[in-house]
Amino acid sequence: MDQDETRTIETRGEALVAAARAGDEKAARAHTDFFVLGRRVDEGIPYWQRAVEAGDAFSAYTLARYRKIRGDRAEAERLYRLAADRHSGCAYGLAVLLKENGDPEAARWFRKGWDMGRLDCKIELGRLLAAEGEPAEAAAFLMKDAGIGDIAVFRWVQLFEGVRETFDGIAAALDAAEETGDGDAAVEALAPLDDMDREFKDYPGLAAEAEEYLRRAGALSPEALVEHAIFLERRCADDRWPEVRDLLLRSHAAGYGGASFVLGVFNEERGELAEAEHWYALAAEAGHEAGRLRLSVLYLRQRRLDEAEAALGELDPGDEDVAEGLALLAGLRDEDEVPPDQDLRRLPDLRERAEAGDVGASHAYGRMLYEWGGAAARWTVRWYEPAALAGDAAAAADLAGLYRTLGDPVRRDHWTRVAADAGDHDACDTMGWLSDYHRDYQEAERWYVRAAAGGGALHAMTAGKAIAQRGGYEEAEPYLRKAWEEGRDKAFGTETAGYYGLVLNRTGRHAEAAELLRVAAERWWEDVRSRYDTDDLDMLSRMLDPEEELEAAEQALAAG
Repeated sequence: MDQDETRTIETRGEALVAAARAGDEKAARAHTDFFVLGRRVDEGIPYWQRAVEAGDAFSAYTLARYRKIRGDRAEAERLYRLAADRHSGCAYGLAVLLKENGDPEAARWFRKGWDMGRLDCKIELGRLLAAEGEPAEAAAFLMKDAGIGDIAVFRWVQLFEGVRETFDGIAAALDAAEETGDGDAAVEALAPLDDMDREFKDYPGLAAEAEEYLRRAGALSPEALVEHAIFLERRCADDRWPEVRDLLLRSHAAGYGGASFVLGVFNEERGELAEAEHWYALAAEAGHEAGRLRLSVLYLRQRRLDEAEAALGELDPGDEDVAEGLALLAGLRDEDEVPPDQDLRRLPDLRERAEAGDVGASHAYGRMLYEWGGAAARWTVRWYEPAALAGDAAAAADLAGLYRTLGDPVRRDHWTRVAADAGDHDACDTMGWLSDYHRDYQEAERWYVRAAAGGGALHAMTAGKAIAQRGGYEEAEPYLRKAWEEGRDKAFGTETAGYYGLVLNRTGRHAEAAELLRVAAERWWEDVRSRYDTDDLDMLSRMLDPEEELEAAEQALAAG
């Protein structure tokens, strides 16, 4: 940073603090924009801290956002609270943070934000009503006093009214089925629930009404008992396994053949492989082809090859899944030894050690179950957590991956940060991406540089690119040289050529730069530009134009 830029930053920073002290909110915001839009968050932080002390609400809002982005959620909450009662942005930010924490106080601050006229706070209040199982009330609240300019509320109104209409339709269909005692009609009445996964995830209070419909249908049909069990297992956040198992056993006892198959699936997903095998075998004996196929896969994973071959032999060899199983069987027969991380015969010993407190064994057990045993992410979390809590970087990264699969961004990001802080280079790269997403480019660069310390060519390219985009050409050169030497033939080769050419050109090596920039310009759109959002104007403003840089390099060569 040169002296002129340093003086400009000091001048604008002091002006921000002076505006805060004078209560000039408009001027304080303008000076804050200088730091935010100029990508100078690091430089802005000390001035925002002083402006917050002087009582400026927008500085509290801005600093809270960056504290949250950088992982200090407690400090973000403190900053939001400083001005939440008088600044709608702080009220909204605090409410969102509390909602992410599962704190019911969030509703109070959404209400406060809406009282100050913030529309997204009204929308969140409506969503909270829906989450409590009141979709009609949510729609009515959002429509109350809505004006033409409040167009953002209408998509939510439509969603919640649609939920209410769906539920009313199910209720009417069940009324008709109950009048005639028609079990098949009762099962058919439940069909709309299959398309509501997102609604039940986002608005868990809706489950209570859906469960009532499932109970009614279950009184008419053993197949509906299975539907009820699937609903509880798949769409309810809490673990209700005793109920799930009871519903499935009742259906099985009533003679419904699909119940044993579903019992096999759920036990397998929970890591109870012996129970899964028992129920798959029953399903197979009853002629359930999917059960026999799942049984064969279970045998294959356990390297019980003769049993797997016998199970596959009962199925149509022309079926794609069966053919795949037979091919896998042939490959396993040629295997000299089982890789330790795939040897499911180790599971009992690992579980015993895990339950005795061995966190490494717990992680190994969970990982083997998840990657090779057919266990579901939801039921694997508890095996990863002990090692992650003990500071194991790999376990923390794996746990972040589970939460990514489960669609839980708050826990995903938390454990990604834990893994990154513990030295996992891929997690560092992910943290860089998250900071980039939130336009915190200085923080992103630091994470990318930490990722590059792992030695990978892709991480080196990402770090070099970030440094080059802020103008640190000499600093970026070794990263991009490594990326080019080791990754020119990889998917990121074109982008590497472009940014390596950029830094060479800007450091006076015009001939080398021109050669690389020609490579980049030839395939830039196909390999690079097409992968980025065309509406992201901030990204586009930072992106290299290899043709323009090539022209500059050629002009420099001609002049020299």
